[in-house]
Amino acid sequence: MSETTIITTENLNLWYGENNAVIDVTMQIPDRRVTALIGPSGCGKSTLIRCFNRMNDLVSSCRITGMIEFHGNNIYARDADPVEIRRKIGMVFQKPNPFPKSVYENVAYGPRIHGVKDKKKLDEIVERSLRNAALWDEVKDRLADSAMGLSGGQQQRLCIARTLAVEPEVILMDEPCSALDPIATSKIEVLIDDLKKKYCVIIVTHNMQQAARVSDYTGFMYIGKLIEFGDTTQIFEHPREELTENYITGRFG
Repeated sequence: MSETTIITTENLNLWYGENNAVIDVTMQIPDRRVTALIGPSGCGKSTLIRCFNRMNDLVSSCRITGMIEFHGNNIYARDADPVEIRRKIGMVFQKPNPFPKSVYENVAYGPRIHGVKDKKKLDEIVERSLRNAALWDEVKDRLADSAMGLSGGQQQRLCIARTLAVEPEVILMDEPCSALDPIATSKIEVLIDDLKKKYCVIIVTHNMQQAARVSDYTGFMYIGKLIEFGDTTQIFEHPREELTENYITGRFG
């Protein structure tokens, strides 16, 4: 892969108790590109991306072996700081989950936690983050209003702005459009294309057309294993593995 690699996994395995949910995954994820993970429900896609920012640490029955490196550093090393890892590798969830606070306070929340107190600096971060999430023009006169009054699509872009406010390098998106209508979905897809100019974006999606539209690289997962990973055009037009072809052509899924 000619691009700069930002996340590398090697023989990554994850267990929930006795269940081996991610099996021997080895992959390289490039910076400033969109990588999509596709595959049937329950195949380990969301579990895999939750490994990248150590969200699975919060599950008591979870055990991980193998390696994940971010910029060449093992994120599961004893001296690695999970809070700092989650700041650098942010996450946007399937269902928009704004805080029951104002639009402004949703975006300012992360910077405040990380020690930003200056009002002028917070104002700058909020505006920049909302602009980068393609939401500023829609909410600039509603910053003091509750985020709960925004539409679903606006709430999801607000959650993206909230992630951007703490200056991540990687944005994980777990089915970010599954709860949205086609117009809101289109806006998120345009935004994803814009975000890759500055960030590595990794998206889990059941929607193969979406993966084909927005991603540069695609990984196909099946029953915990990464069956095939490569350039999106190659995966969709000339898959190397019969299992990938069967899934893409709708023979199962």
